Amino acid sequence: MGAEWTETTLGQVTDFLSGGTPSKNQAEYWTGTVPWVSAKDMKRFRLEDTEDHITEEAVANGTRVAPAGSVLLLTRGMTLLNDLPISVLARPMAFNQDVKALRPKPGVRDAYLPYLLLGNKERLLSLVDLAGHGTGRLNSDELKALNVRLPPEPEQRAIAHILGTLDDKIELNRRMSETLEGMARALFKSWFVDFDPVRAKAEGRDPGLPKEIADLFPDRFVDSELGEIPEGWEIRPLADCIDVVRGLSYKGSGLSPDGLPMHNLNSIYEGGGYKHDGIKRYDGDFKPRHVACSGDVIVANTEQGHDRLLIGYAAVIPERFGEESLFSHHIYRIRPKDPTGLTPDYICQLLNTPVMHETVSGYANGTTVNMLPIDALEIPRIVLPNSPVVCAFDAVAKASRLRQEEMFEESRTLAALRDTLLPKLISGELRVKDTERFLAEAPA
Repeated sequence: MGAEWTETTLGQVTDFLSGGTPSKNQAEYWTGTVPWVSAKDMKRFRLEDTEDHITEEAVANGTRVAPAGSVLLLTRGMTLLNDLPISVLARPMAFNQDVKALRPKPGVRDAYLPYLLLGNKERLLSLVDLAGHGTGRLNSDELKALNVRLPPEPEQRAIAHILGTLDDKIELNRRMSETLEGMARALFKSWFVDFDPVRAKAEGRDPGLPKEIADLFPDRFVDSELGEIPEGWEIRPLADCIDVVRGLSYKGSGLSPDGLPMHNLNSIYEGGGYKHDGIKRYDGDFKPRHVACSGDVIVANTEQGHDRLLIGYAAVIPERFGEESLFSHHIYRIRPKDPTGLTPDYICQLLNTPVMHETVSGYANGTTVNMLPIDALEIPRIVLPNSPVVCAFDAVAKASRLRQEEMFEESRTLAALRDTLLPKLISGELRVKDTERFLAEAPA
């Protein structure tokens, strides 16, 4: 266990900084460029930006800015009843009163501090008590009194390097995945919303595509009920192109860790795309129409709280779920009809475009909870391209999606390794031998 490790407390090795919320009555405070962190932003370990931004004047009238590298810890909120968000600031940011910013004191390496907290996450969660209205709360005095063991600085650096290298690769995969998704969406918009290749050919310009792809597009537009569309493309109702089925209305008693995977509202991101960590499992009764396969499109038909308006957003079920999974009654499963030539990736991108999403979600209705009727996915009329163009797009979009799935699986493996090593390294159960040599030989 190493006698050179120091027994100390969290308060002795870190400074705690408190934040605040500038007045919401001063609208001009909320038009700046300074990121302002609240609980909703703390979903990533490395935090690069926030939903809200404030002005320098707002900082001086209600909050403070923590420097880059500071570790943010949520100390008040409903989230604390299940999890303890910990984020590292990639740049200076302000933060609200439900968050504490921790800065290392001399003897503690900046890069080591977040792992010291993560390695003691379960102990920190055990300190959570209830404030008003069932809100979780971490008392600052108890936080500061938490006993921790601190290794010498060279070993801190080595531990942070090992764990940070894993997190670097996980973060790189996330960014690459976002880039690939952005490229697929941009390509769909260019070809099927803005009709850029057709417009370029109609104006005598080079469409900037390989000849075999460019030749798939016509060189003129024709009038239609939806305005100008490429010659040879059709206007069809969605009902002609897709089959829509509502999912399983299940009982909570049927949920089981040993059941079949069941996709639900937590399986779709706001804005579209598959959310891997939202899966449930079910071992109760179901019918064949409730079975989904990898490659099927799923669409949220219900909102989930006022901060997550998921209705109408779509995702493609990943390959790892194979030929048999389920989907809940909050989900519609969509499959393309033959012989329209549409593909799952095309349908998913179509439904997630702003115009189509606004059209589909506009059919939602309800008194307490908004619901999306099946008609919403059948009535809208769309521009139907010719099959070769759809296939050309699908070759790119599907390859992009499969690469994203590969990176997710790689990141999941890396995260499991990190989570295994973390408590052992932070406690001293697993030691880094000859740290100076290790650091000298470690890749920069």
